[in-house]
Amino acid sequence: MEECKSKNDIIIIFGKTLIMSKHFSLLFLFTILGLSLFGQEKYISHFTSDVVVETLTYASKDGQDLALDVYLPQNDPDTDRPLLLFVHGGGFFAGERNSESIVRFCNNLAEYGYVAASISYRLTRKGTPEKFGCDCPEKEKLATFAAAVEDIQDATYYLIQNSEYLGIDPYKIILAGGSAGAEAALMTAYTPPVCYDLPSGPVSYAGVIGLAGAIPDTTIIYKESAVPSMFFHGTDDNLVPYGTAPHHYCAKNKPGYIILHGSRTIASKLDKLAVPYWLHTTCGGGHELAGTPLHKYFDEIVDFCYSFVVKKSTEFRHTVVKDKEQQPNYKQYNYCEQ
Repeated sequence: MEECKSKNDIIIIFGKTLIMSKHFSLLFLFTILGLSLFGQEKYISHFTSDVVVETLTYASKDGQDLALDVYLPQNDPDTDRPLLLFVHGGGFFAGERNSESIVRFCNNLAEYGYVAASISYRLTRKGTPEKFGCDCPEKEKLATFAAAVEDIQDATYYLIQNSEYLGIDPYKIILAGGSAGAEAALMTAYTPPVCYDLPSGPVSYAGVIGLAGAIPDTTIIYKESAVPSMFFHGTDDNLVPYGTAPHHYCAKNKPGYIILHGSRTIASKLDKLAVPYWLHTTCGGGHELAGTPLHKYFDEIVDFCYSFVVKKSTEFRHTVVKDKEQQPNYKQYNYCEQ
């Protein structure tokens, strides 16, 4: 895996510039071209227009039922389909699992043959005056993270217990989320494997997709806990740092001062562990990257799910997109100045 460290090869695919590792080969190009020229393939192209949505309760906590919506492609006999579990954003005080954008995204995924699920979870900062900003004490922020991780794990347990009914493979579950949802999803994904009462043994997530996400502690990522990862992030995000910086850039004397490690830092940690990842950087991008990739970069998301999860690719990718510079709180990375 040592030879994968170089990321200086630039490949142009259908007008998009990708900075790739040596693992990327012409074979991948021929595979993609072959799919378009010689027929469609499930999970990488449109598979069905018939999708059914079911709303199920996966847990009851603190006097509320926690539900999830499952998007199922119909007329599909496969029983080992990958599942993408999405966690909405909203600063842990707002957001809905069935917002228009998430519904459209999950429907689109199901039309490609994936099973998609979007969950509600405890919004522990709802109704609090500090919300999740600089006046929210660090201890409460960490407790908020922990509650969200617990809910995601409970939703995962529920889905696995119903895997036969849903026609999913418990070992092909991809976590995804935006903003606060990305923070919770990343922390959950890098938790060591859990048994979930399966006789076949512990389950690791097959992959994770973070949209403008970060984690408070990179030591949770080590060889046995790391999973293939995709990150969308803007270098000028003023809420969740692209690299390593205080959450919301809070001052040190604020109760909510806490250091977060964003997409760039996490990708660097995965690089050292030789764990596959795809870092998608928008130079000058802000916190809008917590939502826009669901549709703007849908093809890239599907490519990750297919290449890194279904086909178990071991490559490293870095895509760099130029955007209008906003008001960065730290120096731009070198590749953004080129």
